[in-house]
Amino acid sequence: QVQLVESGGGLVQPGESLRLSCAASGLNFRFSAFGWYRQAPGKQREWVASIDSVHWTNYADIVKGRFTISRDNTKNTVYLQMNSLKPEDTAVYYCNWVNDWGQGTQVTVSS
Repeated sequence: QVQLVESGGGLVQPGESLRLSCAASGLNFRFSAFGWYRQAPGKQREWVASIDSVHWTNYADIVKGRFTISRDNTKNTVYLQMNSLKPEDTAVYYCNWVNDWGQGTQVTVSS
């Protein structure tokens, strides 16, 4: 059974940073690709970033240059480093593997 558990969300001020983690189990982590998505209140879930098994990464334009996705195959964990956060980054952030999703972690950017 696949499990994806996100953590690291919280309340920060504009310009600050957060690092989200996604601990994965029940799958062949080393050979898997993962994505981070987010959903703001009243909006559809949107793709943020992806990383594949050879650490190739891709980003949505709205986060490019501010967010960095990475992975640690020894810990079966995917990370999303978020810098220069803006109020519009406020959302629930989800980890994704194929058709499986984590429970999400809330990120709130507010002064």
